[in-house]
Amino acid sequence: MSVMPGGLGAALWVLAAVAAGLLPLLSLAFSAGGPTLDGAVWAALRFTLVQASLSTVLAVVPAVALARALARRQFRGRDLLLRVFAVPLALPAIVAVLAVVAIYGTSGWLGGIIPVYGLSGIVLVHVFFNLPLATRLILEALASTPPEAHRLAAQLGFTDGQVFAHVDGPVLRNRLPAIAGLIFLLCAASFVTVLTLGGGPSATTLEVAIYQSLRMDFDPARAAGLALVQVALSVTLVALAGRMMLAPAAQAPVRLRQGRFCGGRAGGKGADGRAVAPGIAVVVPPVAALVMSGLDHVTLNGALLSALGWSLAIGGAAALVATALGYGLAGAAARAPRWRGWFEGVALAGVIVPPAVMATGWFLLFGRNGTSIAELFLLVVALNALMALPFVVAVLAPALTRLAAAHDRLCASLGISGWARLRFIDVPALRRPLAQALLLAGIMAMGDLTAITLFGSGGILTLPALVYQQMGHYRGHLAAGTALVLALVIFLSAWLAEHLGAEDDPH
Repeated sequence: MSVMPGGLGAALWVLAAVAAGLLPLLSLAFSAGGPTLDGAVWAALRFTLVQASLSTVLAVVPAVALARALARRQFRGRDLLLRVFAVPLALPAIVAVLAVVAIYGTSGWLGGIIPVYGLSGIVLVHVFFNLPLATRLILEALASTPPEAHRLAAQLGFTDGQVFAHVDGPVLRNRLPAIAGLIFLLCAASFVTVLTLGGGPSATTLEVAIYQSLRMDFDPARAAGLALVQVALSVTLVALAGRMMLAPAAQAPVRLRQGRFCGGRAGGKGADGRAVAPGIAVVVPPVAALVMSGLDHVTLNGALLSALGWSLAIGGAAALVATALGYGLAGAAARAPRWRGWFEGVALAGVIVPPAVMATGWFLLFGRNGTSIAELFLLVVALNALMALPFVVAVLAPALTRLAAAHDRLCASLGISGWARLRFIDVPALRRPLAQALLLAGIMAMGDLTAITLFGSGGILTLPALVYQQMGHYRGHLAAGTALVLALVIFLSAWLAEHLGAEDDPH
């Protein structure tokens, strides 16, 4: 089966966008004497690795015990707890920062316990995001274990340690490195959290340093050096992580009521309670603070409604672009197995070449003499589409693989191709995956602050940008209300996306 032309077109578009980001930056840097790799660059790299490592360990290690406890216990409030754990997965970074500051900031509920600015605050926000993510991914991995294995372990009188070693251990050894790699990659590429809670010389990641070099110092040589280090780091992380960035498990619905037989081992309930408690302590207070502080300060004024309109417009446009590109790449990968790795690698371009790097090059190419609102809108949409592309492909790839196996030969024998094939075969069969991909990409774009910050507002003010602006002007009460509106819009969209995914879940 020949490669879909749409796949080649999507791949060329993505590669052209990456080239437009990298080449102008490198050209300008070499014309200024070459990329700068001084002590500040290595300091940013060192802080990136340190904060990402700490965040990964503090998120993944407790998640193992927490996921095992949730997998083997059915207790009152378990379903509600899993729903609350879904909230951080749907929150934009700027909203999560605001929620954590509302708890641990100087005037927060638990002010003074943990410093929120600097390394400790950055790691705390990353754990708030990634502990629930790791828990849900590990819970899905554990759910793949046959129930008979746990019944046999109970009949043999296995202790919890023996169950971990012989039943859960093999599953975790296969999935845990990929889960940890994914979380490390997300933390290493963190921009908004570090920009808001760090940003100083001692708390700057590579992406934030690129932004500062371009926007504050206009030092393209240093920005290029930082960009090269960031790309090298991202390539290394993606190579080590393998293809797990395209695994659909991150979006898979957790089967809330699936239990497992654990026998009557004594003392297990206490250990499981101690495993669940840290997860509750990390996730629940910031979510509660966000809701309680935001309810009293929701102001439906012109600025909020305008920002909501811009967010919906950017989210909708980015979702359409990302889904069109993802459909082409996933379809080509399904129909050309020999080139599958190449097409999947193209889908990861937004991770391999991070947003700060591409935005830097695009700024040098398009924005040095100023951009109109329409041009800025297109740049923000394009960058958000690239950032969402790996996750869109993760949603569409399994469905397109099944569709190709089921219908390609029949369509070829009947001469059905092109627009007719898309209209009468593909779209009806892929209605739910396409809707889920659109919603997922829209959620990511609506909650993103990275693109609009890197390019400058230029007359476009989204809800995340409005929250950041209000926080910068010390209007925390207004920021709380705006953050709650943003969180509700995105949470409802995320619930709908998960509901669509659950409809296809055979369990």
